Amino acid sequence: MSDSFSPDESRALREHGIALFADRVLIAVQPPLAETRIAEIEAACAGPLPDALRDLWRLTAGGELAYDLRATMDGNEEALSWAELFYDGSDHYRDLQGWIEHEQACAEEAADEDGEAWNGTLRYLPIGGFEYCDRIYVTVEPGPRAGSIVAWKKGLPGWTHALQQDGIATIAPDLHAAFAALCLETDPDQDEDSPGVRVLEYLDEHVSDHGMPQALADKVTAFYLRARVDWRGPLAAGTLLASPHLAGLALQHALAQDDAALVQQLAGQGMSFDLPLRGSAKPVEVALMQHAYAATDALLQAGAPVSPTAIHRLDCKPSPELIQGLLAHGAVADALGVARCVACGSPEAARLVAQACGAGIETAYADVRDSIANSYEEDLRRVRAGKLGHYLGDEGLAERVANLRNFSL
Repeated sequence: MSDSFSPDESRALREHGIALFADRVLIAVQPPLAETRIAEIEAACAGPLPDALRDLWRLTAGGELAYDLRATMDGNEEALSWAELFYDGSDHYRDLQGWIEHEQACAEEAADEDGEAWNGTLRYLPIGGFEYCDRIYVTVEPGPRAGSIVAWKKGLPGWTHALQQDGIATIAPDLHAAFAALCLETDPDQDEDSPGVRVLEYLDEHVSDHGMPQALADKVTAFYLRARVDWRGPLAAGTLLASPHLAGLALQHALAQDDAALVQQLAGQGMSFDLPLRGSAKPVEVALMQHAYAATDALLQAGAPVSPTAIHRLDCKPSPELIQGLLAHGAVADALGVARCVACGSPEAARLVAQACGAGIETAYADVRDSIANSYEEDLRRVRAGKLGHYLGDEGLAERVANLRNFSL
């Protein structure tokens, strides 16, 4: 446990399913893993278990983590979910032994495909992740990479901006460094989507329902929130770009808040806007997906690159000025772009796109319009029948159908 907590406090935390490891908070923790089980797992590996993993398992066999984690995979900027430390008997997608057996089966299959005999041991030991989507491994084969931490993420072929195949990245040289990489990118008191909300709710529940002293819960909260990252201080000091991670978080905040002034401030400090920010999506694409049109305009003024299909991503009424800017910076004008503007309620913007298309746009638009309108009408029918939930709802879908059916070039 951390030196921040006395032995009595540490015991009290354990009674409430809380443990601390490498300056990070674990909740809903299990009892320590038995030495015989640790030895059994080690026997299944190609080399010895790292001391840090032994220390973790002697503290707890598993539990929950609630932090942000990122890695670059195949050129994409990917968020990773390390929400669980796998443990035997878990009722999640698979338990620890289930994941070990899964990896053993995969290793044997890979050896068969290579025409080799599998030696029966694992080079990478799965220790955590999230369901079948994300996994965290400890490298357990002898050599210079022994003990390093590797992340795997399931690819989603055909999904826009997602990994098109499974991704792998080394995220830390050892387990302590991997825990140090776990952070809180936003304040859970202010961001309902922060993973930290889970920890704060867990503490509140144990205070209200399980007799945890409020003072102890407050101390854990303060300790937990030490993992918040600060990009505002470096921004004010003019040193933000020394950390690409912090610079990316500042830009994400600017787009989430549609803060054009912050985008301009970042540009003034020399930030480049040509790298992926979310998956394979670059800043302009992310801004458009978040309907951050003021921030989009600031990005365009700063010379940020524009995807040829940028107008296809519109899902909220764009201004004609925004469309002019996108077209001027490389967005392609086509029938789908016209239809997106029409559906989103901006006929003026749609006509700008159509004017840039040239001959034949009327026929091409009619075909695309009918396809999109028919899809919206089918969704609307299912929503009204109670068979589909849709983010636009009944009225939103009906409005888009009307926009498309009532517009003509």
